[in-house]
Formats: sequence, C-alpha cells, structure tokens
Amino acid sequence: MADPTRARKIADQIKVIVASTIERKLKDPRLGFVTVTDVRVTGDLQHATIFYTVYGDGQELESTGKALESAKGFIRSEVGKGLTIRLTPSIEFIADAVPEAAAHLDDLLAKAAAEDARIAELKKDARPAGDEDPYRKSDDEA
Repeated sequence: MADPTRARKIADQIKVIVASTIERKLKDPRLGFVTVTDVRVTGDLQHATIFYTVYGDGQELESTGKALESAKGFIRSEVGKGLTIRLTPSIEFIADAVPEAAAHLDDLLAKAAAEDARIAELKKDARPAGDEDPYRKSDDEA
C-alpha cells in the first residue's frame, strides 16, 4: 500500500500527462474540447480513474468518450513514459457529473429565489387577520 501523499502526487502527475497528451498528441476528429478535472489512483498505484468534462452537448460527450476509449492504450503508454514508478497503472475514463449537478443546483436556487420574491410581494400589503397582538393579556397589562 502506497503512502496517500505519494498516491496524490502520482495522480497529479497523471493528470498533467493525460491533459498534455490529449491536447498535443491525439488527433481524433471525434475528440471535443476536453478538460481533465480529476485523477484518482488506488492505494496500490495499480489503477487510475480519470474524470473529464467536455464543452458541448450530449453528442459531443458521447463522441469524446468513444475517442478516449479508443486511445486508452496510447494514453497509458504516454503515462508510463512520464511516470517514474515501476508499474504503469491501468486507466479508466469517466465523464465528470459535476457540471450537470452544478447546473441543477443553480436551477433550484433560482426557483427558490423566485418563490421568496413572490412571498415577499404577497407579504408587502398583508395585515394580521385578527388583532395586532394575538396573545392574551391579563387586565392589568392592558
């Protein structure tokens, strides 16, 4: 089992190597505008999971995923050349779900703000249904 700090450093190196390989060496026309967002390496340094996002719609994401899967061997060999460890980890590409989750949260926040504005508008001209002070008071307090 490797040191977690060492695993994080290896993951950072893999992230840089994969990003530069995708940018400079891959010439696949299916490849969209890709950003490598994160790399996670197992504790034994045998497997690396690479998270990526793609600028564009679902079609761009799908075609980029296919392009990355077909270039997986080449990218792994580039990772092996760039790392200074005995074994090159196997790699797996996963589309990052953070942008979709962030967009969903933005939509929910916008709906909540609109609802708050609607309630504030209703409250502006509202008056209490009964007395101003609805609590019972003893005769000497009144």
